[in-house]
Amino acid sequence: MTGRPPGRGRVRTFALRWVHLLQGGALLMPFYLLVSVGISIVRPGVRLLDSGFGPQFLAFALCLPLVALAGLLPVVRALESAAARTLCELPGGTLALGPAGSWAARRRSAVWFPLHIGLGGLVSGASLAIPPAAAVLLAFPFVPALRSKQWAWPWDHEGGALWTAPVAGVALLVALIAAVHVSGDLLARCAPVLLGPTPADRLAAAERRAADLAARNRLARELHDSVGHALSAMSLQAGAARRVLDDDPRFVREALAAIEETSRGAVAELDAVLGVLRAGESAPAAGPSLAAGLETLVARSRATGTDIRLRVDDALGPLALLDAQVSAESYRVVQEGLSNALRHAPGAAVDVRLERQRSPQGELLAVTVENAASGTGRSRPSGGRGLAGIAERAALLGGTARADNEDGVWRLTARLPLSPADSRQQRPEAHGTGQESMRQESTP
Repeated sequence: MTGRPPGRGRVRTFALRWVHLLQGGALLMPFYLLVSVGISIVRPGVRLLDSGFGPQFLAFALCLPLVALAGLLPVVRALESAAARTLCELPGGTLALGPAGSWAARRRSAVWFPLHIGLGGLVSGASLAIPPAAAVLLAFPFVPALRSKQWAWPWDHEGGALWTAPVAGVALLVALIAAVHVSGDLLARCAPVLLGPTPADRLAAAERRAADLAARNRLARELHDSVGHALSAMSLQAGAARRVLDDDPRFVREALAAIEETSRGAVAELDAVLGVLRAGESAPAAGPSLAAGLETLVARSRATGTDIRLRVDDALGPLALLDAQVSAESYRVVQEGLSNALRHAPGAAVDVRLERQRSPQGELLAVTVENAASGTGRSRPSGGRGLAGIAERAALLGGTARADNEDGVWRLTARLPLSPADSRQQRPEAHGTGQESMRQESTP
């Protein structure tokens, strides 16, 4: 609700559509002048302004094919859509944005442009001619100077038909208003059809939305994994330090140092993600990797008092030589597994294993994080967002991820190809496998 009375709203719409038609008349003038020059070259003795309405309407008709050709230009669609959206007061989404990207859209513009300019030219001409003529007719019975002139209409200077002149003037004004209303309504109805998005435009818009949602999802995943883990770790570190505050000052100092380091790292990662958002980029910010951050992550988690055993398969070789994307996603798998263990099974020992495995698809990096399903603290339910994110991460690399609770042991396993470029053709299948496996998740 705008608070504007309905009558005033209709008047405003009528006025805007009239302006839209006058704009079409203004756009007609370059084409009309071009045709006039052409006619003067072909027929030197013809002067359109002195030749009556016939030649002028002929020149007007000759303009329309040129206007249709101009409508094929991609930029015309963008300009006409912007004008129609504002002046015809059409709801958002009914008209396409940007230049015409396909010939189907250009052909529609080539129909719309002559329609707008043709109706606009006729209405503009009537708007220039009718109001002065109506004013003369309205004043004709009352102004002797007007009656003394010879006019090209059938009214007597003093006869009984004299008083029909004002009626004719009012009729002309009513006809002009009706013409403006009908023409403006016709353009408003045709605009969504001729300037609206084509199937190709809708597909492109859907792809842009999908890419935007995917980018947002990746950024949300980064925030969840980095900041969420940091907050969980700091909470547990602070709780452990509080419990032994009087008995073990050394552990308290270590816990406080770990909290400081954890918060500093979380702020750095948060700043990196926010930098991506400010820059408007679609790719997530680069996060830590196994080589650069695994030892720190494990040490930070051990500062909560949790026994964490880390085993790295010698067959993997130096972690720094792993593919950067595989290393980064593997780090997030370990981080999510530790976060779940710290939150939902505090006090339980955690095993972290990185192994090299062979499969029919090639060499794999298997990341496993497992712990007892319950610890010394109170277990809490999980929302599962992080586990779903791990499934997405694995699927994007062509790998799989699975979380399960068997025989009282909570286990998170991800298998990622060591050469993700070789697995791109398997991504659709892997994506489904990863998502399906995570649907079987349970809370430690």
